[in-house]
Amino acid sequence: MHDGIFIIQIKTTALTTNTLKNIPEIPGFELKEGLTKEHMSFFNEKGFILFKNFISKETVALFIKEIKAIEKNWLDNNVEKINGVPLKFGEDEDGKKIIQRMCFLSLYSNVLHEFLQDPRLASLSQLLYPYEGRIAENEKDGLIMNHFIHTPNSGFTKMGWHTDSPRDLFYGHKIMPMLNIGVHLDSCAFENGGLRVLPGTHKQGIFRLLFSKKYFIDHNPDPNEVGFDIEAGDLTVHHGSMWHRVQLSNKYGEESRRRVLYVPMITGKYKPKHANSKTPVYHHLVKFFK
Repeated sequence: MHDGIFIIQIKTTALTTNTLKNIPEIPGFELKEGLTKEHMSFFNEKGFILFKNFISKETVALFIKEIKAIEKNWLDNNVEKINGVPLKFGEDEDGKKIIQRMCFLSLYSNVLHEFLQDPRLASLSQLLYPYEGRIAENEKDGLIMNHFIHTPNSGFTKMGWHTDSPRDLFYGHKIMPMLNIGVHLDSCAFENGGLRVLPGTHKQGIFRLLFSKKYFIDHNPDPNEVGFDIEAGDLTVHHGSMWHRVQLSNKYGEESRRRVLYVPMITGKYKPKHANSKTPVYHHLVKFFK
């Protein structure tokens, strides 16, 4: 995962230029009472899926209000870690200190805790069949928020290519199937940066999963990557073994703001975190990459 590692570039199935938009190759599905065969088929082939208007604009505003209250409390009390997981700090366009990566948020908000009980989220476990998936509310990093903003002193403007699965190794157990479920709190057109994924790479073998790109160091666009036109309230789901990155916004300050709540749906042995949990090696490494 550093410059000294021999890298083999792996290409996914060729895609047309139109795949850089969410029409028609990246359809915006609806998730009402549960997954459909169409949802399952698309995800199984691509490794990701987009659900439009998963939560209302009013709920988006409520979530932001809850998060800001937690952030203020943590800043006022000089909190640096939650359950062993470091917070990530930076500054907004006005030079104000902000927390750009928060974790275990639902343990500090009844509103966010109740959201994680949504049966529509539980239905996503079907995407991990034959494994039994569960929302990791108090495992790994719990419900996190990534707050990307393009400013001179931002601690989070972009994110290099990576998969989520190898984190299991840093947590001391073998790689297990997982999903990363993202609730988007800001609208972000494709041209404004944001999430990029490599379709089909969730089917790759362990060698490609670990070595086909330089983890977090490589920010280069891939000719086969696809992106999204995201609206606040949309939900994305991607497989933990899929290569993805976050493109730097071409805007600055408020216009570049992109806040996303992520919670993992995981399999395997139950391993809750607590106040005395040790910081995984993974977090000591990623703090060097914006």
